[in-house]
Amino acid sequence: MSRIFAYARVSTIEQDTQNQIAEIKAAGFAVKQHRIITETVSGSVAIAKRLEFSRLLEKMEQGDVLIVTKLDRLGRDAIDVSSTVARLEALGIRVHCLALGGVDLTSSAGKLTMGVINSVAQFERDLLIERTQSGLARAKAEGKSLGRPPALSIIEQEFVRSELSLGKTVSALARHMKTSRQTIMRARDLQ
Repeated sequence: MSRIFAYARVSTIEQDTQNQIAEIKAAGFAVKQHRIITETVSGSVAIAKRLEFSRLLEKMEQGDVLIVTKLDRLGRDAIDVSSTVARLEALGIRVHCLALGGVDLTSSAGKLTMGVINSVAQFERDLLIERTQSGLARAKAEGKSLGRPPALSIIEQEFVRSELSLGKTVSALARHMKTSRQTIMRARDLQ
């Protein structure tokens, strides 16, 4: 007989998991209190590094069912969620997500849903990269300097080159100007 577990997660201590638990019960899942696992941890933390989720995995066995309200409860991004679902499926554990109509993510329909979600997530990542590159190209075309400002002003860079041409060492200049040798070498090479 399948046992039903629930996993509810919030990101901060100001938040509460009670709404997630109520939503699971309202969906018709009768989860015994000792099988409801709650956790307060940022969504940016990979599921493998979540203490309570790890304890949950130790309790679960083949044939069990895990209920979550939303996919983001299971991982920090689509890839993390997919690998978590695959890991649970390999253990013989079914995963139901209420936000997706209660679909079992380990079923054929659930795998299709996960595939679509992963494709959308990859599309969003690609768009973000394109927008970032486009913005950088526009800024560069407008003559804006990109990256961190130089450690030495133009006058200081000219001073470094002048001193080096007079025979001062890179190390001595670095000490004198209270900067690194790498900064002095960078100024030297800008000629």
